[in-house]
Amino acid sequence: MAEKSYYDILGVKKDATEADIKKSYRKLVRKYHPDVSDAPNADEKIAELNNAYETLRDKDKRAEYDAMQSNPFTGAGTGGFGGGARGQGGGFAWEDIKDQFGDGAAFGEGSFRFDDIFSAFGRGGARGQSQGAGGAGPAGFEQFGGGDFGNFRDTKGQDQHAELVVDLASVYSGDEYSIKLNVPTRQANGQVSQEQKTLKIKIPKGIVEGKQIRLPKQGAASMGKGDNGDLFLKVKIRHAENIRLEGADVYQTIDVLPWEAALGDKIIVTTPAGRHDVTIPKGIKSGSNLRLKGKGIPAKQPGDLYLTINLTNPEVQSDEQRAAYAALKAAFADTPIPR
Repeated sequence: MAEKSYYDILGVKKDATEADIKKSYRKLVRKYHPDVSDAPNADEKIAELNNAYETLRDKDKRAEYDAMQSNPFTGAGTGGFGGGARGQGGGFAWEDIKDQFGDGAAFGEGSFRFDDIFSAFGRGGARGQSQGAGGAGPAGFEQFGGGDFGNFRDTKGQDQHAELVVDLASVYSGDEYSIKLNVPTRQANGQVSQEQKTLKIKIPKGIVEGKQIRLPKQGAASMGKGDNGDLFLKVKIRHAENIRLEGADVYQTIDVLPWEAALGDKIIVTTPAGRHDVTIPKGIKSGSNLRLKGKGIPAKQPGDLYLTINLTNPEVQSDEQRAAYAALKAAFADTPIPR
């Protein structure tokens, strides 16, 4: 019987796209991986898949293979292309994964899935080079690159991200915060343990919400002997309910009494930028903004502070106050109010 073509091995049509080939290859590798497959020939099946994929993923190799397939005198079959897999030509061995991820890394059972391993190794490479006609890359795993695990073991750990809540007052003045973190640390025996540390963090004056503070080497531990990743703290600013932030601009709602708004007045307002004398213009309407230039967050380009007027009526607590409201009603009885 004629040998199966690489297209048959990967279960794709001859006109399959590169994306189709990669999708089918990954699906089949998950199925036949020795850690999860009961098939007695799982290792050989993986080697066969790798050999086929190594050829079809490469545009030039695929064209050469197709040309040989169309010529019955070339003897092209499943050999002569791609590279060795397990036990062939010093190619990639599945034990290499176990060396890096431990016995608990069986797909679907431990901390890692197949896609996690692809992501973790990136372009770090697998051990050895394939020795087929292609001669480039280990056993068709283009996700693992073509180097060796030495580079992988020195790879920096994964960066981590968290949120840091700071007070608006700290943003105006600059401040120092102490936080406790469980920092992953790799021991001499290769095991990763959690070490609790208290870190002092400098809050830069003028930092705006959403900016990040980077703490070098306070992220996840390296899978090998590399440095820890970095920790990025995204700043969230805590403030009173009557305040909202828009970049470096600060909006603060202030209550104003009816006669202050009608007649105009001078009042003292406590703001994040300190206490300020504010002139209330005569006849100002509720919802209007008074701008205090440069009194917003003191960023590189300082923002402005906007005082939003909210007209509020004092509570009636005596007959005298009730009479005052009655007199006010009589005084403005002819005022047209659109409703």
